Amino acid sequence: MMPLDSDVTGRLGGRRVLVLTERPDWHTPRLLDALERRGVPYLCAAPSDCGLAVGLGGTGLAIPGFETELPAGVFVRAIGRGTFEQVTLRLGVLHALTELGVPVYNGPRAIERCVDKSITSFLLARAGLPTPPAIAVQGPERAAQELPRLGGEVVAKPLFGAQGRGLKRLEEAADLPDEEEMSGVYYLQRYVPPRREGDWHDWRVFVVGERAAAAMVRRGRSWITNVHQGATAEPAPSEGPHADLAVAAARAVGADYAGVDLIRGADGRWQVLEVNSMPAWQGLQKVTPVDIGDALIADFTERVLGLAPASAVPA
Repeated sequence: MMPLDSDVTGRLGGRRVLVLTERPDWHTPRLLDALERRGVPYLCAAPSDCGLAVGLGGTGLAIPGFETELPAGVFVRAIGRGTFEQVTLRLGVLHALTELGVPVYNGPRAIERCVDKSITSFLLARAGLPTPPAIAVQGPERAAQELPRLGGEVVAKPLFGAQGRGLKRLEEAADLPDEEEMSGVYYLQRYVPPRREGDWHDWRVFVVGERAAAAMVRRGRSWITNVHQGATAEPAPSEGPHADLAVAAARAVGADYAGVDLIRGADGRWQVLEVNSMPAWQGLQKVTPVDIGDALIADFTERVLGLAPASAVPA
């Protein structure tokens, strides 16, 4: 680790930043390197190791390394998979930190809004942003009743899914996935066909602090265009109507940073498909000159923690 900057540690009151990441991955070392270049003290912890300790003195939290003091701020890289109860507890810890005045990036409300695709759709539409019509109901019977309202082809998505897993295109009720496969909840979104059949692609815009930091086009071998599902990434401009729409989408869900998925339909109209509050960027990094990890930490330390830009911090 690089030496800490005494001015930075003083501005933070001698406290450390907490980086929440469930497992070592490609992304976390890049975030930590950016913190080290700024002389910011930090400690990593797994959300699965964190909890609450109420009425026992201290902070009321059970976070390794923060038993007696609060972090200066929290960067949420990931909260990890788990049961409903486990994820609820992890989000509860983030809510508790927020109640205690600790800035959390992204905060629990933004994470909850993005993890649940149905409320993401609701908030996008409520903000007046173009997004495909969608329905979320419980049970196959209700799903079959509501399906005709969407018209044409529909995409069934796991409510809490990511990286293109579990997607299914369907045209009629007989095509609906089994209830167990959908965990009892059917999130159905109208399918947006490509402008030319077989030209499967969409856009991922990476929003950092009210601006589009980087963007790419994802071209798939099928209609599923996630990089984790074999799609290829191409560089794309981070300015223009699509970038403005992505920034507005992140704002609609209250995200400090987000990976926003956009598609341009046969009519040429941009629409927001999803907003990811804990986005990966390994594929995007390969096609952009922007150091995305550094852009994230720059926004986190400067706008959220109130520290001087790295260029202004003495070496």
